[in-house]
Order: sequence, then C-alpha cells, then structure tokens
Amino acid sequence: MADPARPCEGTGIDLRTIRYSESATADHPWLASRNGLDAPLTLTLDTSLFTESTHYMPPGVGRPHNVIYAGLPLGRITATGLYGPWDSSATDGRAAFTGLLLADVAFAPGSGRAAAALLWHGVVEAAQVPGGLNPAAATAASTAQIHFV
Repeated sequence: MADPARPCEGTGIDLRTIRYSESATADHPWLASRNGLDAPLTLTLDTSLFTESTHYMPPGVGRPHNVIYAGLPLGRITATGLYGPWDSSATDGRAAFTGLLLADVAFAPGSGRAAAALLWHGVVEAAQVPGGLNPAAATAASTAQIHFV
C-alpha cells in the first residue's frame, strides 16, 4: 500500500497541493479621509486596457504576477460593464471618472480580468494620486462622489 505522505513514491514527483498566502501593507497617501472606506464597490477590471509600467508593474523577483497599484483612477466601459483606466478622451465610457482603485490588484500575466474594489465616495488628495489627476477634468463627467483637496 502506498504511503499517503509520499503520493508518487519512487517517481521523484510530488503532486500535493501547496497553499500559501501573501500580505502587504498598503500605502494610500492619496486618501485624505477614512470616509468611503467602509462601502467600496466591487467590480471587475478589463486588464487588457492597462499598460505595463504605466498602469501596472510586471512580474519581478519574488512576485509571479502583475500588480496594479491602489489609487489609479478608473472608468466604466459602457458595453461590457467592466472597468479600465480612466481616460477623459475615451469613447467607450471611460471618460466618466467613476472613482479610484481602493487596493492593489494582482493578476496573472495574460489574464483578461481581475476582481477589484472601487473608492467611489470620500475625500482624496489629488496631488498624491498615482500618475496625477486633474480634479476639474475628473469631475466634469463623473459618477463618483469624491471631494478633492
């Protein structure tokens, strides 16, 4: 009878499932208040719309996945209901600023979608938003209830 502690004894192959977890402390210098943190909107990102090194960092040493960092401004794609990077000149619905990515999002290279959380109301320090944000442009066509300081 085979030993359950060695599922493929004699073959040199170990096919047991490995579980692991990661944790990190998020830095949110763009948050000017805790208002809105208790009620984020869950959504799905269309990762094909994000650009490497502009919107996310590619895999690196000790990190086998892409990471979109918290604070990125988002817009909703009208046809699909998915979200992508906010672009005031987009014609797919993303010209309407919907809020900011609340937490870092890791996604596998080549994946088309990723789950995320949206800060859609609260107080934000515009000068600290990753990549910058012009509050006048963001609020011109916005569904978010965000006050910029």
